[in-house]
Amino acid sequence: MITLHHLNDSRSQRVLWLLEELGVPYEIAAYRRDAVTNLAPPALKAVHPLGKSPVITDRGHTIAESGAIVEYLVRVYGNGRFAPAPDVDGDDYLQYLHWMHFAEGSAMLPLMLKLYVGRLGEGGAPLAPRIDSELHNHFAYMNAALEGRSFFVGNDLTGADIQMSFVVEAGATRGPVAQYPNLVSYMDRIQARPAYRRAIERGGPYRFDQARRPG
Repeated sequence: MITLHHLNDSRSQRVLWLLEELGVPYEIAAYRRDAVTNLAPPALKAVHPLGKSPVITDRGHTIAESGAIVEYLVRVYGNGRFAPAPDVDGDDYLQYLHWMHFAEGSAMLPLMLKLYVGRLGEGGAPLAPRIDSELHNHFAYMNAALEGRSFFVGNDLTGADIQMSFVVEAGATRGPVAQYPNLVSYMDRIQARPAYRRAIERGGPYRFDQARRPG
């Protein structure tokens, strides 16, 4: 059985959502952040050397990194759902690859910079305009991609939406999501899905401001 090593207020929430969408049996090994440092507990290092979440164990494998986990679960348990056919000449497949990697490869960097540079107070002020410019650059791009559509790829939910959900939710707390109506509607739409709600029930309260921290 799949075991999700789930850290509260972390990226593992989106993996939990995918597991609910897939409808496969799984169990949760729950971990709590340190109340003072907000870091993941040392016990996670016994699962994976990085000591971060999400991590899953399944069929003798230990898999870390959200994108790798999403691709594995979709490939092994999706039965053709949640990803377009791997056609290098197909626009949907290329868009799927793009958004799967865009989430952590591009979109999360300015969000994390805003979080950490903001802690510097006046010392970080000179960097703020550049960070805000990049935030709007990325979120305007995402907003335009959702014009006239419900999901980032094709007409149905895919693993790319699972990946992008964390970016949009993070952007709703410290980013500019409120200024982009397509992203607001998108977030409302995915959060209304029954599987998403079940994932919140199973994983516990999910504070997006905390979830943007590493681990």
